[in-house]
Amino acid sequence: MARIGLLRHGETTGSGFRGSGCDDPLTVAGEQAMRAAFADSGPWDRIVTSPLQRCRRPAERFAQVAGLPLQSEPRFRELHFGDWEGRTAEQIMQQDADALGRFWQDPFGCPPPNGEDLARFRDRVLEGWARRVVTPGDRVLVVTHGGVIRLLRAHLEGQPLEQLLAIEAPLASLHVVEVAG
Repeated sequence: MARIGLLRHGETTGSGFRGSGCDDPLTVAGEQAMRAAFADSGPWDRIVTSPLQRCRRPAERFAQVAGLPLQSEPRFRELHFGDWEGRTAEQIMQQDADALGRFWQDPFGCPPPNGEDLARFRDRVLEGWARRVVTPGDRVLVVTHGGVIRLLRAHLEGQPLEQLLAIEAPLASLHVVEVAG
């Protein structure tokens, strides 16, 4: 078995939909929350991180402090929200409530306008998972985003991927899973 920790980044300085098109730094509170989650986790053999700075920078610090190898995995970037990047749900509701409602009801069938298709998102995340993370007996901390965590949990827990938006993944939360290598 492999023990995998999925750690979501903390609060960022940006607001609204923050996908792979936004690369905001963490707030001080976001950094503190991630440090606390990391301190209560482990032990780990290595760390894999999204290349976006809200994940990469704390992962670099964790790896340095713990003396662990660090790998950047571009396939663990957040979903790209297209025209919705940087906009709040309230702003989108004012201009295109129907599109947002369709996305919440059917994220695979109704992606954000000019955004990443969820089937493509699923395929890239699962490819990164298969190539970088699961090694028998390994203990890996993956520092990534809410969408990636929701998708991986749905996949691993046998939940319908169409309902991944219902899976909880709060900021700076750690989700530990054990999987066959």
